[in-house]
This record gives sequence, structure tokens and C-alpha cells, in this order.
Amino acid sequence: MTKLLQDIRYAWRQLRKSPGFAFTAILTLALSVGAATAVFCVIDAVVLRPLPFEKPDKIINFDSNSGSGYMQPASWPSYKDERAQATTFSALAGYFRWRDVAVVAPNGPAVLPAVNTSDNFFDVFGIHPLLGRTFLPGEQAAGKNDVVVLGYDTWMKHFGGASSAIGSPLSIDGRAYTVIGVMPAGFRFPLNLRDGVYIPLHTNAAQWMETRGGHFLRTVGRLKDGATLSQAQADLTHIFAGLSKTYPDTDGGRTVRLQMLSDSQSSDTRGALWTLLGAVFAVLAIGCVNIAGLLLARGVKREREMAMRVAIGAGRMRILRQMFTEGLLLALIGSACGVALAAGLLNIMRAFLIKALERGADIHLNFVVLSAAVAVAIMVSLAATLYPAIRLSGIDPNRALRAGGSAGTGRGEHRVRAGFVITQVALTLVLLVVAGMLIRSVTRFRHVDLGYDPSHVLAGYLHIAPTRYEGRDVLSGFFEPLLERVKTIPGVSAVGLIDMLPIDSWGSNSDVHINGQPAYPKNQEMLAENRMVSMGYFDVFGISLRQGRGFSPAFDRPDNKAATVVVNDAFVRKFSLAPLASSSPHIDDHEKPEEKTAIVGVAGNIRQDLRQEPLAEMDYVLDEVPVKDRPAAMSSMVLVLRTDGDAKSVIPALRAALHDVDPTVPLADVRTMSEVVSEQLVFERMEGWLFGIFASLALLLAMVGLYGLVSHEVEQSTRDIGVRMALGATRNRILAMVMRRVAWMLGAGAVAGLVLTFAARKLIGVVIYFDAQREAGGFLMLALLLIVAGLVAALIPAARAATIEPMQALRAE
Repeated sequence: MTKLLQDIRYAWRQLRKSPGFAFTAILTLALSVGAATAVFCVIDAVVLRPLPFEKPDKIINFDSNSGSGYMQPASWPSYKDERAQATTFSALAGYFRWRDVAVVAPNGPAVLPAVNTSDNFFDVFGIHPLLGRTFLPGEQAAGKNDVVVLGYDTWMKHFGGASSAIGSPLSIDGRAYTVIGVMPAGFRFPLNLRDGVYIPLHTNAAQWMETRGGHFLRTVGRLKDGATLSQAQADLTHIFAGLSKTYPDTDGGRTVRLQMLSDSQSSDTRGALWTLLGAVFAVLAIGCVNIAGLLLARGVKREREMAMRVAIGAGRMRILRQMFTEGLLLALIGSACGVALAAGLLNIMRAFLIKALERGADIHLNFVVLSAAVAVAIMVSLAATLYPAIRLSGIDPNRALRAGGSAGTGRGEHRVRAGFVITQVALTLVLLVVAGMLIRSVTRFRHVDLGYDPSHVLAGYLHIAPTRYEGRDVLSGFFEPLLERVKTIPGVSAVGLIDMLPIDSWGSNSDVHINGQPAYPKNQEMLAENRMVSMGYFDVFGISLRQGRGFSPAFDRPDNKAATVVVNDAFVRKFSLAPLASSSPHIDDHEKPEEKTAIVGVAGNIRQDLRQEPLAEMDYVLDEVPVKDRPAAMSSMVLVLRTDGDAKSVIPALRAALHDVDPTVPLADVRTMSEVVSEQLVFERMEGWLFGIFASLALLLAMVGLYGLVSHEVEQSTRDIGVRMALGATRNRILAMVMRRVAWMLGAGAVAGLVLTFAARKLIGVVIYFDAQREAGGFLMLALLLIVAGLVAALIPAARAATIEPMQALRAE
């Protein structure tokens, strides 16, 4: 212990004597370890940590598909059949996360996400409530289902964490519910749900819930003890085959694939996160190489010191222990700074993480991560210390003392330093390539042709309690007065309504058949997206009319028997629709063949989904919804408006107009369509942001390392340079000599980086797909820019070499 304390004090004195070296080494460690710690926190929470449920390996997710292969959940009748016939599950629950609800909580009104569930939903997860109880069998039946279970976040935020919340009334969409339970902290399902409430399915609330054609219900189950995933798969496959034969029109050809919930959740992000961890290891490797280079350069300077210690009796283990003590001290200081940096990085990333990852809200620093951070710092520091320590501990004192100023100038040392530079440049180039492609991908999506200018379109969600307008016309009593008020706001040029905001929400569709066309192939759904819109919606998005007419109050009113619809160009192409002037196309209703929907107009396309070309779409006008159905059908609408100037400048006036019409209706998620697009790319933006940070760190570390190594090489070559200049070499020739060597190292590193990028294309493809041939030009440009940056970093020490006075250099020797 006495010797250890001596070594620590000596190591501390050495760091204080070399503040430049200490600062650079600690900064390198902090940047490397901080980045690694932040990403490990993400992977620990999202991938490694078990799901917060009892025996999560028993929880099974259902991935059901239609006969033609697209995702198709269960209908309520199909779910009941599956639940009754399944033999391998102790609980089989249905749920759907459809929309937010308007809640009047003790601390005021709020809009909260709601999950509608079957009565056995909580049995699947095996988690007991923190307070109260969960749903009882049959509690989804009419008259028993006005109960609600609160998520922990909701309870704390809106009820102040009071136990008196149990049994208290809660108004949800204007209907009185009773709070029966509070779930413990950490329980969320779906996993990305935050600040939510759980409500039993109201199976009597809508006719479509009783039809087999209404596929809306997701399914999750818990295996019985002793049952295996393969047995459950065979069980459900048999059930689906039976339903397909019994109900061919609605269940024909449907298939199901079962997965453990832990495998199905975040499956689209896991590969990207592991690749991100690979990027962090690249940064760590660069940091390790950088520190090793710094320690090697410092070791060369200390050769005479170590030789003197060996000459007066210090053994090899004593030298090794001293060097490793210095490395350990660096590791502890660097890890402390790295953890602080990781905490700051996670705080900055938090908004990204919560939106981009299903378990993003669970990401934080913990004891495991802190321990791992310290371990990583120690491993990096000791690994970087290893070569210089072994080299110095085995030094020949006679040779070192005779070498004087020529120490460190041998070919072996030159090769090691060149290897460090080449490794750093190669890894940096790979990170730069991935970061560049990610940033370009996000930029491309942000500038994709949506069919309208998103910067001047503002959208906000309106949540109306259906009971408030029960027996009244919500359209004429609320929406139309609101639209008229909003039209008068200065700067607003158009205003409208839509039930599903483009880009933000899509996926409500139906199987379509055009009257007069032959039957479509069996099990081939011909789908079209369904939207309910007001008459001003097309003006807001600037959607032009291609054929026929748009919606008009003179034609499209409830007393008009024939329903009307405006379709888009994609619909015309998909269904081979003849020009409206030469035909009167109608859409058949599969469940009510006697009813037809007339296609009265064809409008231009806009994208419903950012990553797909415009889909076939049918737009129904709100005015045609029967008055009695309007409160339920229009309980959640999106107010959209176009402005002439800054869209956000009208928000205060918009809220005031809404308050004047109905102060009980909340306006939530007010965003421009540009912001909607940006939020859809949140995971890609986070990836690009992180890879950009890592690439920048790698570039910084590589340039610092290159600067330090070239400076060290110039310092160690002072005598050689002095001799050359004494024999007639010019300053320009000395400068060119140093820069040629640097250019060779950079060029070799760039070539190695390009080869490494090509070799790792499959791993990189998990994050972003790229065609190596098409991207070759861009890769070469990045390599050239990296070489230029390296030459700039080396220019200062190279210029210093050219200014060496030969007589002074020789005299110093």
C-alpha cells in the first residue's frame, strides 16, 4: 500500500508537470467513454433489460396478416373465437390504441392517450396494480364498463399521487367513469405509451365492432405453463385455418405469426442500435489509439528517465506498475468526466429518445451503466498504456542513455506511429460515410414532394366529448361556427377539418370494388384509404381538382340519399377508373350491396405516409354523416389551416377563437406540417445526429492525434532535420518532406477506410441501405476532404520543422 500511494503521488506529479498531455489524454478519454456510456444506456434499456412484466418470456405478440400479405388485426368477433378456441394460452387479450381522449382530471382538463382493452388484458402481464384493482371478467359488457385504470404517470401528474383517486369519478369524453386502479411505475403497454389510461372495450358503442370485416383489434397473450411457442403457433394456425373456411369473405386466407413480445418489440430499431454501438466502439478504438500514441510519444521523452531508474535498481515489474498506475489515474479522471458528459448527452437526447424508441422513457444512468463506464475507461486507458509500458519496462539503460536525442527515431517507432494514424483515419472515414448518408437520407425525406407546402399549413387536434353534443348537431353547433371564426383571423387564407392528419396518422382503409368491374382475384384486397374531411380541406392543402366536382353544400347534405366521395389520382390508376365525363362510377358496399357511393370528383395526390408514394384515397365530406352519428364520428378531428405568413403566429388567436366557441374543447398538438414531417423522422434524425457527433468526435480525435504524433516526430527528428539543413536542404524541401510522409499516412488510412466501409456494408445496411457503386463518388469526396483536414492539422508542426535553425539543433545535441 505504501508503494501504491507513492506511485499515485508520483503519477499525479507527472500529470501536473505535463498539463498539455494530461488535458489531451483526459479529454480523449472523456469524449470516448462519454459517447460509449450514453449509447450503452440506450441499449441497456431498450434491448438488454427484461420487459417490466412477470415472466416476460411467456408473453406472446400476434402478427396477423390478410390473405394478400398486409398486416390485418382481428375483428371483435374473430378475437372472441380465437380466445374461446385457443388451448395453449392462459390469457388472450385484445386491445387497440386508437385515439386520445378528453379528460377532466382534478387538476384540470387534459388530452390523454387511451388504450381500449378486453377484460383480461392485465392478466397477460401478471402485474398487480399499485392501488385498487384491474378489470373483472365481463367488465367490458354494457353497464359495467364505465371504469378506468390509470397509468402511474397519469396518476402522479393529474391526481397528485393521492390514494383518494381510487373510487373517484373521472370524465372521459364527457362520460362519467370511476377510477378503480393505478398501475405501478414502469408499467406501460404498448411500450411507448406515456401518461395514459386503460378503458374496457365498449363493445356496444359502435356497430362496426360487431362486424367481422372490421379489423382493428391487436392481440397479445400469455402462454400456459409448459406450453411452447411452437405449440402456440400450431394452435393458432389451426384456429385461423378454421375461421378462414367458416368465414371466407372476412377471414379467408388470414395467417398469424407468433413472436415473444421481447423479440417483436423494437425489432426495427435493434439492428440500428447495435450498429450504433459498433460506431461507439470505433470511437473508443480511435480514442485508445490516440491515447496510446500520446503515451508512446511521452514514453519516448521519458526513456532517459526510465533508463536512469533501471540503472539504479528499479525492476521491470516496478516500472510496469508505475506506468499502469499512471494509466489508472488517467482512467478514473477520464471516466468521471465521461460519465458527466454521458449524463449531459442523455439529457440533450431525451426528447429524441422518448419519441424514437418504445422504451425511450426508461433510459437513464444507473449503477450497472456507471460500473460499465468506469470499466470501459479503465480498459481503454490500460490497453493504451500496455504497449508503452512493456516497451519502457524492457528498456536497455546503456542504449537509452547513449541514444540521447535520437531516442524514438528508429524505423520501428516510425511504423508504430504510422499505424496509429492509418487506424484512426480508416475508422474516422467509416463513421463520416455513415453519418453523411444518414444526414442526406433525412434531408431527402424532409424535402420529399408531399403534394403541398408544409411550412404554411398548421394543424391541431380537437377532442370533443360526444355526450356534450348528444341530441344536437355538432357540425352546425360547433365546427361550422369555429371554422367561420378562424377564417376571420388575420393571415389565415383557408381552414378545414380532417379526421386523420396526413403523415401523422394513416392506415384507415377498406376493401373497394367499383360497380360494373369484374370481380377481383380471390384473397386480393383492393384497398383505399378512407378520410372524412370538410369542404375547406382541399383549399388548405392546395389540392387541385382534376375531374368532376368537389364537395358542395348544394349537393352533399344528409337529405341526399346517394353518398358521394372524391378520390385521388392514385385511386384512378389503381382501379383503372374511366374519365368521369364518360361514366358514372359507383363504389359497392360489401355489407350493404343495395347502397352505392358515387364518385363525383378526382383530386390531386398528397402523401399519407412519408415513406410511400401516395396511396389510393377516398375522401368523404363531413356534411353527409347523419346528424345522430356526428358526435361519436367527429369526437376527434384535426383542424387544419393555411396561413400567408408565419403559421405559428396565429396560434394565440386560434386558441381564443376556440375558447369563444366552446371553452371545454381542448386544442392539442398544434404543429406545422413541417414539424409533423420532422417528428416522423425522429429515429432517423437521432441516428444521424449521433453518428454525426461520433464522426465529429472521431475526426477531432484523429486530428488531435495526428497533430500530436507529427509534433512528436518533428521534435524527435530535430537533429536529423538540422543535419539536412546544414548540408543544404531548403526550408520548403523540409516542409515537403514532412507533408509527404503525412500525406502517405492519410492516403493509406483513407484507402483502408474505403475497404473497411465496403467490407462492413451489410452491417452498415442495418442503419441505412447504400449502393457502393452509386455512392463511390461521394465516398471518394469524403476521403479527399478527410485527407485535406489531416494535412491542415499537420501543417503547423510541419511548418515548425521548416523553421528549425541547424546550428541550434546541432548545439542542443
